Amino acid sequence: MKITNKTGLPDSFLNFARDDKYTKGKADISVTTLIDSPRVRIMRDLHADKLETDVVDMIWPLFGTAVHHILESSKETDKVTVEERLFGQALGWTLSGAVDHQELLDDGTVRITDYKVTSAWSVILGKDEWTLQQNCYAWLIKNSMDGRNRGRDVSSLRICAILRDWQRKKALFDKDYPQAPVVIVDLPVWSGRQANDYIHERITHHQDAQIMYDTEDRLPLCSSEEMWAKPDTFAVKEKGKVRAKRVLNSEEEAKEYIGDNKDLAIEFRKGERTRCEGYCAVSEYCDQFNGWRKT
Repeated sequence: MKITNKTGLPDSFLNFARDDKYTKGKADISVTTLIDSPRVRIMRDLHADKLETDVVDMIWPLFGTAVHHILESSKETDKVTVEERLFGQALGWTLSGAVDHQELLDDGTVRITDYKVTSAWSVILGKDEWTLQQNCYAWLIKNSMDGRNRGRDVSSLRICAILRDWQRKKALFDKDYPQAPVVIVDLPVWSGRQANDYIHERITHHQDAQIMYDTEDRLPLCSSEEMWAKPDTFAVKEKGKVRAKRVLNSEEEAKEYIGDNKDLAIEFRKGERTRCEGYCAVSEYCDQFNGWRKT
């Protein structure tokens, strides 16, 4: 991927962005890619030499990387392992993942802590991908081919969330708002069977997508969840007014709501593909997104 600097930030930003040392190692797929869309994975590989991003759009990921660098500098002990990349085998593929912090507990189980530089809303609303990712890491520890804690059970999963937009005033007046700029979020731990089933399901999904592309030159479609999609809606408005009286999910519901009232009209509001429109590196090459955009 080409990294540009259109806003003229100091060279240190550009150099740091270009010095990204992330690698999935000698693996077929990483955990972060496993839980993501097979379509996006394949398209990123296909268009790798054409992809471009500006360093200004990488500021928060860069900040997260910097935080990881600082926290990784803490010394390992007999019970603490930091930033260890693990590898496991499933269905003929090698899965890899880098675990930020592993702590061996007194009962012989492991606690995983993952550092996230994120928003306060991510903590308030929760993020399903955190649970998916961390349980995949737990599976890797249990099933890894190497690693200090290989074969051990994971009894605790948590996110150490560093909130880039935390506001002290909101914390003072809203008890549901995070009460500190750094908070610990505990995540549910899956059973071994649940984790194994999920890993196998996702690897099969990616393998089937790869076979489809290799043999038929076709790609699977991204799901609504993978596109962060918001559906089309139908707003019922009084004629001449901007604000809607009701917003409904189908035209039939809107017509039923209006009934014989001639003073009301229906306004179609096209849905959104939030990820495709602003957060997907390959959207400009995606016929699924571009076809939707033309409708």
